Amino acid sequence: MNKALYRTLVIYVISFFIVPVIGQEDRLLSVLKDELKREFDTYSKQPIPCYYMEYRVEEIKSVQLECSLGSLVDDDCDSMRILSVTSRIGNYQLDNTHEVEKKGSIYNPFSLSLPLEDNESATRMILWKATQYAVRDAINTYNQVQTSLKETPKVPDFTKEPTNIYYEPPIPFKNIARDIWLQRLKKYTGRFVDNDNIIRADASLSYKSYRKYLVNSEGSSIVQNQTYAELQILLVGKSNEGSTPLLLSYHAFDPDSLPNDEQIESDLARIEALQNKLKDSPQAEAFAGPAILSPAAAAVFFHEIFGHRIEGQRLKYSFDSQTFKTQVGNRVLPKYINIYSDPTLKYFQGKAMFGYYAFDDQGVKAQRVNVVEDGVLKNFLMSRTPIEGFSQSNSHGRSQIGKMPVSRQSNLIVEARKTYSEKELRKKLIAECKKQKKSYGLYFKEVIGGFTQTSRYSPNVFNVTPTVVYKIYVDGRPDELVKGVDFIGTPLAIFSEIVAIGDEPGVFTGYCGAESGSIPVTATSPALLIKKIETQKKPEGFNPAPILGRPR
Repeated sequence: MNKALYRTLVIYVISFFIVPVIGQEDRLLSVLKDELKREFDTYSKQPIPCYYMEYRVEEIKSVQLECSLGSLVDDDCDSMRILSVTSRIGNYQLDNTHEVEKKGSIYNPFSLSLPLEDNESATRMILWKATQYAVRDAINTYNQVQTSLKETPKVPDFTKEPTNIYYEPPIPFKNIARDIWLQRLKKYTGRFVDNDNIIRADASLSYKSYRKYLVNSEGSSIVQNQTYAELQILLVGKSNEGSTPLLLSYHAFDPDSLPNDEQIESDLARIEALQNKLKDSPQAEAFAGPAILSPAAAAVFFHEIFGHRIEGQRLKYSFDSQTFKTQVGNRVLPKYINIYSDPTLKYFQGKAMFGYYAFDDQGVKAQRVNVVEDGVLKNFLMSRTPIEGFSQSNSHGRSQIGKMPVSRQSNLIVEARKTYSEKELRKKLIAECKKQKKSYGLYFKEVIGGFTQTSRYSPNVFNVTPTVVYKIYVDGRPDELVKGVDFIGTPLAIFSEIVAIGDEPGVFTGYCGAESGSIPVTATSPALLIKKIETQKKPEGFNPAPILGRPR
């Protein structure tokens, strides 16, 4: 027998025995499908029928290491399986998720823990029990909807979407090199033990693996894997006015892809020097005038101030301010700016994009959504809850397990056709300062996050939290580091003040919290020059200086 034929036969025999095993490895999926069919066949024929049912399961494995000032303070490994059952009573036009008395939807899925072991009997029992609770709760909520309903809704409560079948094989949980990482974290934080200016030095490594299942009564079956590795180093220094935090954050899809020691040590040296400068830097006064936002700061700015206002589902609810509801087709940003949201984008300039996924949390295939073209608003990010003029999902229904998916951001990308170098932006800033008779403008170099309000029952404001801010003087003096700044404002006013955009994008990755829980997101943007921004002082005594000196 020749070698080629022998090799073919061997492969065939191995495949014959292995393929059935692979098909049986994920027994959970089969159980979910079988039990969903059994339950739905019954509940869809009741006097108050269930027209849609969904099981979501997330198998979460995680490891966390944290060190503080050279010592281990947290060493945690965890595994869990969480079940979330959604039952919709009524029909696609009107169901139990409908807004009740201008309070939004009061329905949430029912959640329970599932066995980590593939114990079919135990799993079926929990599915059976959870489904009973979910259906009963959905019926109660539907009755409340019917009682409060004043007119038949013009826009459906739920969209009909194509059925999708998608399966990713299980991936083994990648154990981190614990001893090596522990040594690294201790080294990163231990270097500050004898630094009198540092009152806190923490470093944490987090690695999480998600295996996500979704099966529904429409016939969709989605199984996908997602992993996230995050390294954070927090350095808090003291000054006469209190303490100032600086944060280094690194993100990747696995721990081996995080930066090496050389880069991290270089970044640590940089923020240590910054902390030493912040100690004696002046407190910033309230300011209204021109400012430059660095690329990373601009990414946070767009995520918080713009991104949450294009999440379509919230525009359906009467309590929301609905900033852009009537602005489709109108210019909302300078004509040279384009914005899109793209969950299919896994990397951007070599950096992991945490808003990446193959299917959203409602089983809709991920797709790019062009939101702004040439400054004109074209689209909203849509879940399976439609709004007037937008009748279908565009794959942005997202949630933490146990919450009802709503329209949320994924990877928000800001681009521009007309750009300027950093040097050119500084020149434009100084020219704008002179025009406004200001002796300086501000440069927001680093931020740690922010928040925004979109409710019509509270002021529609935003607050971005900078950590590194410089004054750029008109008369040519060196840039001056200042502290104690909060960047505040109102959305529509600030968008109209954008006058120029940079040529180098930056990336900001984090976890965004909203009504459907905490989800991983990424935003990218070049630097921004804003004609007029407002800042306020941080509250006095927010981080008071210690009365007693450090222990020795």
